[in-house]
Formats: sequence, C-alpha cells, structure tokens
Amino acid sequence: MLGFFKRRKKETHGPLVYLSEPTILYHTRTEKAILELLEEKLGSNNFVVPSDYGLKTTDHLIPEADIFVAVAVIGRFTSLVAHETRIALEHGKKVYTLDVARKGDEILYLFEEGIPEHIEWLTPEETQKLYAAFRGEDFSGFMKFFFGDRNRQW
Repeated sequence: MLGFFKRRKKETHGPLVYLSEPTILYHTRTEKAILELLEEKLGSNNFVVPSDYGLKTTDHLIPEADIFVAVAVIGRFTSLVAHETRIALEHGKKVYTLDVARKGDEILYLFEEGIPEHIEWLTPEETQKLYAAFRGEDFSGFMKFFFGDRNRQW
C-alpha cells in the first residue's frame, strides 16, 4: 500500500571496486563526485566505500575486490590509504590512483592506472598534520569546529 515511499535500490553492475579514501572526504560532495567519476571511468557502480561502515576497518574486504582505487589528496596518500594500498598490492589487485586537489573553488581530479611516482606516502603523524591544516582552512571558528561547514566541497 505504501510502496511508493520505498526507495528503489539502484541495480549494481560491473566489477567490485574498493575505494580507499581519506576520512576527511567521508560523506562530502567530493566523495559523491568521486563515485560518479569512477562509475564513468570503470563502468561500475559496484563499490565498497569505507565511509558506509563508519569508523570500522574494512581492509578485510580488499581481497574480495576486483579493482582498488586509492584517493590521494594533493599528491599524498594518508596513512590509512597507504595501509590499504599496501594490502591491495600484496593481493595483486589492479590499482588506480585518483589525485584530488582544489584550485580556488574548483576540484580537480587526476585518474591514473597504477601509483604515480610523485605520490607521497604519509605516516600517521604526517597525516595528522595534513588534517590539522585542513581543519584550520575549512573549519575556522569555534562553532564550525564542532558542527562543520558542509558548504565546502571537501
């Protein structure tokens, strides 16, 4: 009777793609844009997206994936992405890198097969410094620190 209130589940197609992204991108417009870009480039909407699992680890799902996509922020893999990328390489997965950067109000995406040499692999300490820089830029002010500013594209 109330069937019209049900959301239609989008049918999945294509190979299983594991998306490894920094937690700073979880549930943002950038994450949504990344998924749309990957669907176009890889012909698949069959994704494992760690942000769907909250802060639970999902690296045990990497061996099941056909394709692994590592997201770099301005040429850097955060420590989490670096850890998951190592697992994917150990399991012989087909790896792609998506380098994401902001230029003014525009987000730039560079999608490449493999891992480009210029990518920096951050330690947990370096990752915290990177996140602190983002928080300083994106969440200035006491209230924005606690509640966030979802007007930003990150």
